[in-house]
Amino acid sequence: MAIDTDKNSYTVIFAAVMVVVVGSILAFLASYLRPTIVENERFEKQQNILYAIGVNENGDDVGAVNFIPTDAVEAEFSKYITEQLIIEGDKITENKEAYLIDLKKQLAAKKKGESFKLPVFIGEKDNKKFYVIPMYGKGLWDAIWGFVALDDTMTVQGVYFDHKGETPGLGANIKMRYFMDDFYGETILKGTQYAGIAVAKGNNDPLNKTKDDNEVDALAGATITGNGVAAMIKESVNLYKPYLETIRVK
Repeated sequence: MAIDTDKNSYTVIFAAVMVVVVGSILAFLASYLRPTIVENERFEKQQNILYAIGVNENGDDVGAVNFIPTDAVEAEFSKYITEQLIIEGDKITENKEAYLIDLKKQLAAKKKGESFKLPVFIGEKDNKKFYVIPMYGKGLWDAIWGFVALDDTMTVQGVYFDHKGETPGLGANIKMRYFMDDFYGETILKGTQYAGIAVAKGNNDPLNKTKDDNEVDALAGATITGNGVAAMIKESVNLYKPYLETIRVK
């Protein structure tokens, strides 16, 4: 008996079967690939933290960002990151997996008035100590995040920024090397106050030679994203201020 493919019932049954089949395939793939995805996310966080302290494979091209390769990043992370701390209220504890903490979830818990954890990464390179704090904020279209490395004078030793959906060629350029490099040498202090770093239009310092003005030059056509970066830095600095005060040279 031939199947009447012109019937509405056939179309509904066929669509339902395809939904079940495709859904099952996608669920299987998601489950099968989950360990690989988790591992890649772990490597990516390690690469980003190392990038902030200057451990990368950058060359002379100021537009190119080159991370430590994934097959070497764990060893380099263990070599350069000497301590990982978790701040929870007045308590600070060591934890070798502090880098796995999801800052977005912790900030959501803080907003609800719940207990939250803040990770800190202490690195050493070329006989210098770095204090790396993660950041999370809002750009023009979606989330932005990153890491900032400070020394004990609260001078920036490096940053890394990334985004979920900023405009290509405009706000997305926050993850370009030439923008991130501008933050090196800037201070997050204004006098003795924690001021953060503004991303300013027309700051009369396009080459970013002035390092005590708490400003870097803005990206063209990306005012809202730049403001988001500045707000993210300031909020993160204020969040970590009690800890930063314990390490700051006065």
